[in-house]
Amino acid sequence: MSCTLIPVFFLLRLSFCLSIAVNLDNTVGAVGFVPAFARTFYPVTLVRCEEETGEIIRNSDGFCIRCKPGEAGVFIGKIEMKKALNSYVGYADKKASEKKVLRDVFAKGDMFFNSGDILVTDLFGYYYFKDRTGDTFRWRGENVATSEVEGVITNIVGLKDCAVYGVDIPGTEGKAGMAAIVDTAGKLDLVQLGAGIRGSLPAYARPLFIRVLSELPMTTTFKLKKRDLQLDGYNLEKVKDAIYYLQGDGSYRRFEQADFEVVSSGKGKF
Repeated sequence: MSCTLIPVFFLLRLSFCLSIAVNLDNTVGAVGFVPAFARTFYPVTLVRCEEETGEIIRNSDGFCIRCKPGEAGVFIGKIEMKKALNSYVGYADKKASEKKVLRDVFAKGDMFFNSGDILVTDLFGYYYFKDRTGDTFRWRGENVATSEVEGVITNIVGLKDCAVYGVDIPGTEGKAGMAAIVDTAGKLDLVQLGAGIRGSLPAYARPLFIRVLSELPMTTTFKLKKRDLQLDGYNLEKVKDAIYYLQGDGSYRRFEQADFEVVSSGKGKF
């Protein structure tokens, strides 16, 4: 007996079936497909956003801008409350629900659900997952909230400044977690940190890398430059700070050049 896995990407918070993009022919890497003739009326699309913040970009008229093939953007789905298939159920928290609703997207009065997922399409209409916006990233098929991980780590290390973000690893889907921790005195207890993380966070939310630095990069208005940390990643050619690497037993050891070569070549096991 054999079976076929059909990649499907859809908006879980929406009750409609029409906003499902289905990869029927199993194109490698694609999470869905919308044919060219259906793109103008199909209730899902990609709109441009700021790369660093995920904030939706609007044109001079105040409307969102559809992405072109090859251009990454936020995946959104149209909300039509009068149609059962296109209605929006939302969360129990009404404020959280409202934050997910985009209004006046392509016309005055229309509403779309903001999935928070960054996708890209090709010329044929296949959709490919790329990233998560804002303060979340995906790893091992799960969404990781950076603020939650930061809160856990901050408590473990004695309220030291900390920033958590996702970094790309060749050969894997999503982003692996990395935490930058300020330790000016050089007293960070890695044994305690590893044990605390192991006891407080599920496996998918545990940072794979720890970067220890003297201060976090800030703008002139004291906003964290998390994008700079992401671009540095675990690249030892860019980062001169000490980086530590999560082991199978939950401990952290120094990340060396040999480790970097294995990970960057896509041969790492995670």
